[in-house]
Amino acid sequence: MHPYQREILTTALEGREKELIEYQVNIDNYRLAIEKIGSDEELQPFREQLQNLLASSLLEQKKSQVIFEVIQDQLANQDL
Repeated sequence: MHPYQREILTTALEGREKELIEYQVNIDNYRLAIEKIGSDEELQPFREQLQNLLASSLLEQKKSQVIFEVIQDQLANQDL
């Protein structure tokens, strides 16, 4: 593997790791907010928004995890 390619992959891996953490922070916040809202009638539309954001963040986190693992595999295989 070319050193520049390794540098790009290493930087991308760091970026994906941060992205995964950011998704997790949002996921935790959405879950806690949904719980806190509970059955408050006035906040039900907001609760629904949060549930949609939670579902979306979970899916995006899964996608990001796939790319993270692919980058890890590339970096690991270049050492063989």
